[in-house]
Amino acid sequence: MKRNRSATLVPLRPAAAGEVPGVSLATKIFYGFGSIAFGVKDNGFTYFLLIFYNQVIGLPSAMVGLAIMVALVFDAFIDPVVGQWSDHFSSRWGRRHPFMYASAIPLGVSYLLLWNPPSGWGQTALFFYLVAVAVLVRTFVTVYEIPSSALAAELTSDYDERTSLVSYRYLFGWLGGISMYYLALQFFLRSGDGSGGIVGSRAGYSMYGTFSSGLLIFAILVSAYGTHKRIPFLRSPPHAALRLSQLVRELFETLAHRPFLSILAASVFNATAIGLVFSSNLYFLNYFWKLSQNDIVLFSFSSLGAVVLAFALAPWVSRSFEKKPAAMLLIGVSAGITAMPILLRFGGLLPPDGAAVIAPLLLAQTLLSNAFGITGQILFTSMIADVVDDAERCTGRRQEGVFFAGAAFVAKAVSGIGIFMSGFLLAAVGFPATVPASGVDPQVLRDFGLIFVAATFVINGLTLAFLASYPLTRRSHEETLFALAAATDFAAENES
Repeated sequence: MKRNRSATLVPLRPAAAGEVPGVSLATKIFYGFGSIAFGVKDNGFTYFLLIFYNQVIGLPSAMVGLAIMVALVFDAFIDPVVGQWSDHFSSRWGRRHPFMYASAIPLGVSYLLLWNPPSGWGQTALFFYLVAVAVLVRTFVTVYEIPSSALAAELTSDYDERTSLVSYRYLFGWLGGISMYYLALQFFLRSGDGSGGIVGSRAGYSMYGTFSSGLLIFAILVSAYGTHKRIPFLRSPPHAALRLSQLVRELFETLAHRPFLSILAASVFNATAIGLVFSSNLYFLNYFWKLSQNDIVLFSFSSLGAVVLAFALAPWVSRSFEKKPAAMLLIGVSAGITAMPILLRFGGLLPPDGAAVIAPLLLAQTLLSNAFGITGQILFTSMIADVVDDAERCTGRRQEGVFFAGAAFVAKAVSGIGIFMSGFLLAAVGFPATVPASGVDPQVLRDFGLIFVAATFVINGLTLAFLASYPLTRRSHEETLFALAAATDFAAENES
């Protein structure tokens, strides 16, 4: 891509005086805290939405998956628009924070509606209700998530510090999701003595939705307020007003940036694999492995251990290795660990259902698979922040919002394409709706396990294939920062 020589780099306002403060621990915490909202929302979509609308409401799994996929198609158009809008937005609160503040209440209300569908409606009406409300939830998540996540590229330009920032974002996102997963299974969806698996009741999901909605609003407002003091040190929007045609042209030029296309394609397939695993998780635990509700609750602690391990591991990996090969290794290992128990069961190498060793084995598998997978995701997001600098060097434009719109779309693909694929696989093997844990034909379970393993290997293989073409390295990033600094100095000299 040729450099746009007519564009003017917009430096940080106090950069010339050396007044930009470092990224403090408090800033990292407040920045990360807001991702609790995304974690709660995405955990609900990924783990509970399919089983709620399928097994509790009675909507066929294929229809649930299609509804979420339709909402994801809307995201493909909404995300870059919000990103471009926030890149060019100007206010006394900067480019990003007005969007963050404005998203909180609408997101909370729409998420509440998601878990309280009307009673007595037919399947077609419920399908369109799910589509409409899912679109609202995803839209308001976009209005918060893209401007908020774009701050990672503005708060610091350091190659490794960005990984640290993103680690905090993933830490709090997973903590929010895991906390709601635990509360849902332990309290809101609790059934009897906890020995009969996990599906839950309509009233339990309603309570879950109410509590989750309040937590979404709280997390967003705390993060926005906590990072508010950084506004004077963030980048300004371009000074010149742009015509719509120019905005559209810039948007497509930005999204066509080769390193971004490589990491975006790899991220989409990675998110699809993750979403497939997570949205199928309760089906495997409840029907395939026939674990009790008490055992299933323990998986929240396994996931908590995984995210803490990834939080510590990702910055070390970033400092010690190149991001791309490290991410490729982590993704491959995570995929292998995910499939291992199912393959061992089919090979007759595991004891039968109910054996004491099954739950601990699955807990260890979840811990390791999630830890490696989350670490890979952190590196992916950090690499997108590096792409922002490379694109600025090529085009002269600073468009964090547009690039992180791609990152936001990828994150939502976890619960979009993943749920769609889960619903498709369940329908393909004839998995019944509203059925107890012991009421599924063993052949159906076997078919589901086989097709699940095959799908995850294919999707992860595509992830690695696209990631292999990502060209940026630590050295190229350092060269980019040097070139940007030189361009900024040159522009400052011309102005003076």
